[in-house]
Amino acid sequence: QVQLVESGGGLVQAGGTLKLSCAASGIIFSIGTMGWYRQAPGKQRELVATITRGGTTTYAGSVKGRSTISRDAGDNTVYLQMNSLKPEDTAVYYCKVRATNGLNDLDFWGQGTQVTVSS
Repeated sequence: QVQLVESGGGLVQAGGTLKLSCAASGIIFSIGTMGWYRQAPGKQRELVATITRGGTTTYAGSVKGRSTISRDAGDNTVYLQMNSLKPEDTAVYYCKVRATNGLNDLDFWGQGTQVTVSS
């Protein structure tokens, strides 16, 4: 049974920091890119950051310079360190793991963790 367990969300004041974690288990295929997405009320889900198996990272312009994505390959965990948080960062944050069975890519999503930044 595939599980992506997210943690680390919460309420923080503007300028504060949070570190999100997402631990993947039960994925029997090879895990490739891992990433974080977010969805604010009334808006579409958007990419925040991704990290490939080789460690190459990409960031949305809105978080670049304020956030760092990292992963621990040993236990299939991906992290998102967020600094200098702004009220516009308020959203539900979802992790996504892409795995491949050699023929197809399979995407797995976490249940989401709420991040609320107060002004």
